[in-house]
Amino acid sequence: MSIINITDVTVLNNPAKFTDPYLFKITFECMAPLQDDLEWKLTYVGSAESDSFDQELDTCMVGPVPVGVNSFEFEAAAPLPTCIPASDLIGVTVILLTCSYNDAEFVRIGYYVNTEYSDPELKRQHDASLEEGAEEKGLKAPNPLELVEKMQRNVLADKPRVTKFNIQWDTPAAVPTISSTDPISAPASQALAADSGASSAPPPPFNPYAAAA
Repeated sequence: MSIINITDVTVLNNPAKFTDPYLFKITFECMAPLQDDLEWKLTYVGSAESDSFDQELDTCMVGPVPVGVNSFEFEAAAPLPTCIPASDLIGVTVILLTCSYNDAEFVRIGYYVNTEYSDPELKRQHDASLEEGAEEKGLKAPNPLELVEKMQRNVLADKPRVTKFNIQWDTPAAVPTISSTDPISAPASQALAADSGASSAPPPPFNPYAAAA
């Protein structure tokens, strides 16, 4: 068990336009007094090919944190489409909601995000351009950089990937071993799936497509 146990994460505006800010309601339980604040961060994975396209959308410091149940709303701006490869703007990617204490990340929640055109004709053109032989037929995908206002996103809020890490808190002797079996609730009372074991190693790079395996 950790000093901080996240009990519920709800995506408040979902689905939404690509340009709308992300808005979460986060509820967590603090098991013991903490000397410092918690740092929450939301990161958008711009491409599975390179983390150089990752965008840190916002950070939020929460504290002082009283013992007991705490809840707050976290708002983060949408990613800049011009900093994302055009070929990766439409389709599935990942957002990472993380929390750290004294610069040590202890929980990471990854959500798949599907972005598509809200206009049926644009969606049809995009899908047709992906079919076999589309190039020979002269079928080209619309340029998403010119159509950002017609793009919408859907966060797969009921299927998060949760990873927990052992860290040193203020009083290491009083902190029991972290258990990764603690469920984290999602909307509609669906439990978030925690990894099978907590780790004390630094968080590894997150591959959004490997997580689907």
